[in-house]
Amino acid sequence: MTQKINISIPEEQREQIAQGLKKLLADTYTLYLKTHNYHWNVTGPMFQTLHIMFMEQYTELWNSIDMIAERIRSLGHFAPGSYKDYTKLSSIKEEDGVPKAKDMIRNLVVGHEQTIKTAREIISPADAGNDESTLDLVTQRLTVHEKTAWMLRSLLEEE
Repeated sequence: MTQKINISIPEEQREQIAQGLKKLLADTYTLYLKTHNYHWNVTGPMFQTLHIMFMEQYTELWNSIDMIAERIRSLGHFAPGSYKDYTKLSSIKEEDGVPKAKDMIRNLVVGHEQTIKTAREIISPADAGNDESTLDLVTQRLTVHEKTAWMLRSLLEEE
């Protein structure tokens, strides 16, 4: 017998919050994979800068995956953990082939901005459920993704 969860967030709200977090997890994992792929395959005059930047970014994404999954579990739901699940849940599009360096940057800006939109969708149900833990997690993720998108966009500015 499993002990009932009693954390002052009704089951219906925990379900809604967990569903949003599952989408955030899928977007984060997909963005992690894309960033890691770009780290391996970037070429051109910005190679060294982008290679190092992409490594820092995919490492941060990798570390956040566990926090998101564990929050889903804390709410009493199972975290998705397969490519099949992530393909269904993620709003980040995959591309074929290996893009040029500037296209990699553009694609990552779009990925981070989409992840920001996904994270923002969690705020209302988490707020309605007085789920400060999820609100804190989402706020942290928004801060990281907004800063990363800004830094990537800065690389695309022309002189």
